[in-house]
Amino acid sequence: MLTVISPAKKLDFEGGSPKVATTLPDFQADAYSLSRTARRLSVADLRKLMKISEPLAKLNQDRFKAFEENPAPEDTKSAALAFAGDTYLGLEAGSLDSDEMAYAQDHLRILSGLYGLLRPMDLIQPYRLEMGSRLATRRGATLYQYWRDRLSIALNELGEATGSDTLLNCASVEYFTAVDPTALKLRVITPVFMEDRDGESKIVSFFAKRARGAMARFVMQNRITEAADLKGFDLGGYGFRAGLSDGDRMVFTRDYPETPSLPR
Repeated sequence: MLTVISPAKKLDFEGGSPKVATTLPDFQADAYSLSRTARRLSVADLRKLMKISEPLAKLNQDRFKAFEENPAPEDTKSAALAFAGDTYLGLEAGSLDSDEMAYAQDHLRILSGLYGLLRPMDLIQPYRLEMGSRLATRRGATLYQYWRDRLSIALNELGEATGSDTLLNCASVEYFTAVDPTALKLRVITPVFMEDRDGESKIVSFFAKRARGAMARFVMQNRITEAADLKGFDLGGYGFRAGLSDGDRMVFTRDYPETPSLPR
């Protein structure tokens, strides 16, 4: 089983030593090409493109200008340790042991607007470029058009290389939309995490993102290969709900927590 997750806007490039050998992104040349396209945009253009404040637009303009095709090691960090959003609080990559991280290196991928597809230990440079950005390139008007067929091909090849026939989609809709389902040869399982409160079950984005990261961790630690075994996921109090699930859409619910907490 392969698993995909989304990247995060929040980054942490301080400390965090990798436990297995680092690697270079497969689409490093594409990332450099996209950075060259983005660096030509003004601060105002970047504000409009990514719907961010002027200071954030200036920060990311500087990042694109500093982006190197062959960066110095001190300017990079492993992707799974550099991303620091809610999904990565659930994944807790820094606490995976060396065997678990090595398994993740083969079976976990991070979808990225800039890098396309990342392994956990791929070295990345600081950036922000959401997959939904309408950045015009030679391949189309959006990043969806730039990456779409290539991501499916890469995932199919990874499935063949690892003997996997199933893809666990723990990514957001924005990012997984970049994968062309008609070209994908893998069965896609999509978990949905909901909170029970006042007799209703609802998705709460803050909790759902962390739970997706926690499920990715669950798969890496337990070497899950069969979709049926995902039903055993119970971190953070979640439990599989057959009555709410439908085919490859697997629903997990829990009582709404009184205080925010990480799924464990």
